[in-house]
Amino acid sequence: QVQLVESGGGLVQAGGSLRLSCAASGSIFSINAMGWYRQAPGKQRELVAAASSGGSTNYADSVKGRFIISRDNAKNTVYLQMNSLKPEDTAVYYCNAEIIIMVVTPTRHDYWGQGTQVTVSS
Repeated sequence: QVQLVESGGGLVQAGGSLRLSCAASGSIFSINAMGWYRQAPGKQRELVAAASSGGSTNYADSVKGRFIISRDNAKNTVYLQMNSLKPEDTAVYYCNAEIIIMVVTPTRHDYWGQGTQVTVSS
């Protein structure tokens, strides 16, 4: 059983900062990519940022220069530092991870966190 537990959401004024954390736990063999998605009311879920196990990162154009994704592989944790927040960043943020578990052979699964609300007031 694998779980992703997120923390760090909340209410912040425009221009402020928040840091999200997501820790993976359970019967993990290894973790490939980890990332953050968000879903605003009435909109589709979209990729915000992702980080490979090797350290490469990619970002949505809307957050480039403001958000930073990082990983602590020893702790199976991914972070999202969000700076210069805007009201349009308001959404539920979901952690995602591609995790290899050992059943009989290594098996790849996609896992999601429960979501954490980020609200940016103007």
